[in-house]
Amino acid sequence: MTKAGSSSAPTTAAFFAQAALAFGLALLAVSIGIAFLPVDGWVRAFLAVGMLFTVTSAFTLAKCVRDRQEDSYLVSRVDQARLDKLLAEHDPFRQAA
Repeated sequence: MTKAGSSSAPTTAAFFAQAALAFGLALLAVSIGIAFLPVDGWVRAFLAVGMLFTVTSAFTLAKCVRDRQEDSYLVSRVDQARLDKLLAEHDPFRQAA
């Protein structure tokens, strides 16, 4: 079974785990880098808030892209259902009265 609007194979559990692990490691590495950066606390706090804003913005953008794809998929399904109904009702051999 494929995802809505997708022609590729569904995401496997291994791929999901790999993506989650990569995200976690990247977030941890940047957090450790910010924590041990030899700068004043205000600079560290600014970088931490910037990283937090970047991460939350990335999640929001991914959700918006997904929602837009799902919406376009639903619209195309409705259009396809209308076309199927018209084709099913059409009789090419019917004579005009």
